[in-house]
Amino acid sequence: MEHRHPNDPNRRFYGAVTVSERGQVVIPAEARRDLGIEVGDKLLVFGDLRFGVALGKADVVIAQSPGLEALLADGGPRGGSGASGAAGASDASRPSDPSEAATPKRRREP
Repeated sequence: MEHRHPNDPNRRFYGAVTVSERGQVVIPAEARRDLGIEVGDKLLVFGDLRFGVALGKADVVIAQSPGLEALLADGGPRGGSGASGAAGASDASRPSDPSEAATPKRRREP
């Protein structure tokens, strides 16, 4: 159930989600509907060490942020020069294409 912000009709709260063992979360159906998120859409993940994580539809964020597309094409914040990534992770273990990072890989059954 969504809750609208008292002062801004564009802001909503859709509830709480639980992170799975694989680090996955389910975006509530109402949020997907209201925000136009469909199967196969790319989302950008933003973080604030004080407030947490936020997601944005890649096409919408890129359209409003000139220069961001070039950053993503260069491997995103975790790749390229001057970037900070996960501690101890080598560049070889990181995907060069940002879309690969957002696509979960399925294990093959023997």
